[in-house]
Amino acid sequence: MPTPQLVSRAGWGADECARDAGYPDYGHTVKVVFVHHTDTTNTYSCTDSPAIVRSLYALHLHQGWRDIGYNFLVDKCGTIFEGRFGGAALPVTGAQTYGFNTDSMGIAVIDTYTDLSGGDSTASTIPGATPSQAMLGSIARLAAWKLNMSGISPTATSTLTEGAKDSYGFTYGKSYTLNTVSGHRNGFATDCPGNQLYAKLADVRSYAAGPAAGLAVTSVDGPSGTAKSGTAYVTGTSARVRWTTTTPSTLLTGAEVLVDGTPAATTAGSATSATVSLTTGRHTIAVRVTHVSGKATTSAAVTVVADTTRPTYPTAPSVQLRTGTVNTTGVPVTVTWKATDDNGLRAQAATSPTAASLTSSATSWSTTAMAATSTQFALKATDLAGNTTTATATRTATLVQESAAKATGNWTKRSGTSYLGRYSTSSSAAGASLTWTFKGRSVAWIASRASTSGQVKVYLDGAYQTTVDLKSATTLYRQAMWTKTWSSATQHTLKIVVVGTSGRPAVTTDGIAVIG
Repeated sequence: MPTPQLVSRAGWGADECARDAGYPDYGHTVKVVFVHHTDTTNTYSCTDSPAIVRSLYALHLHQGWRDIGYNFLVDKCGTIFEGRFGGAALPVTGAQTYGFNTDSMGIAVIDTYTDLSGGDSTASTIPGATPSQAMLGSIARLAAWKLNMSGISPTATSTLTEGAKDSYGFTYGKSYTLNTVSGHRNGFATDCPGNQLYAKLADVRSYAAGPAAGLAVTSVDGPSGTAKSGTAYVTGTSARVRWTTTTPSTLLTGAEVLVDGTPAATTAGSATSATVSLTTGRHTIAVRVTHVSGKATTSAAVTVVADTTRPTYPTAPSVQLRTGTVNTTGVPVTVTWKATDDNGLRAQAATSPTAASLTSSATSWSTTAMAATSTQFALKATDLAGNTTTATATRTATLVQESAAKATGNWTKRSGTSYLGRYSTSSSAAGASLTWTFKGRSVAWIASRASTSGQVKVYLDGAYQTTVDLKSATTLYRQAMWTKTWSSATQHTLKIVVVGTSGRPAVTTDGIAVIG
């Protein structure tokens, strides 16, 4: 098993002249890993960890331990520091679990992990921290490495013989069965490594033993991100596969992405994503990771559709007039269409005459057209894989004033900047009418509204359509009040007839708008 990444004694600045000269004592093999905490502050920065290790080194020398007592130290960021001198790969006898120092290894975590809730030591004045996954992973990585040298499983038990005559609760010369990954408290009368860290030792054993647990593909992303059609991910011919494990990545030596059961990408164990190339069509994708023990785990497969087909517009864009305020620079229109894709649409957008984001299910868009100007209405559909297609319709909106209509009855011309063309026509005579003849796909009748406005009857090609009431609490000008649309441009007549509503007979018309 490869050696974990370590900060050497030289790397953290050990003064080799301060310790006892020569080599330390050695055991035969590492049979048990004891986990400790240093009972020091949790609020340090990991950049300060080397200095903390040096301070612990000085403390242990002062206590007469001849060197730092622990074989290794780990900070909350998961950085591993070589501890006691003598060779990281050798069974150096430390000064860390009193009567069980021989044939064991001590790992100290730079932190405090008491819970201070009554079930742990109240002697510490430092609140306990929550163990980080990075730190737990590094403890497990060290345990896996050292126990592997001894041929011992991290989830097994081993026996150690008590070597101290005054260790409270233990008998000198007696053999004790211990978990191969144990807490300091299992070999000495102490609360170390604190309840919060001690509760995580079962996880550490599992991490160290392997194989990787909790492996799952979390998403398969195309150029535009994650998209799914039902249970299948939809991508293009390039896909980014993402995965997670509950086993920390420091315990993993590599990962492979399997496409239809065949490796398509290989990454380091620390990776959580990789890009693969796909042929057009349907595939299964899984991830296989290898633990430092050599055990492999394969995730459940997910279905991925590599889609290279563009969306289509089975219903081409159509432009029709709608009700609303009319200006020469903005005639209200609605664009309708239908876009579709075999695997689904991600988004739609309008790109002309203005830009607008539309939902993937949109089939209409309210916008405006410049009067007397050929206007292109352009749409873009994007499918789940990122493929796009466009559709356009070019139309001209024309404003036709009252002077173009055939009049019957009494009509009066009104002037004002609020009217289209600066004038309109008004009548209060019941039965007075205006008739326009036009050719187009869509028509809108335009009028003014006020609290005293009356009603008109609308006829199309000689047939009665509806009665429109122009009464409004506020005065409004240039209002498209009634519209009609056809599938093609054909000739029609539009006639309005004043009703002569009692108490408010006046009707002011401002012409019609036509889409050609």
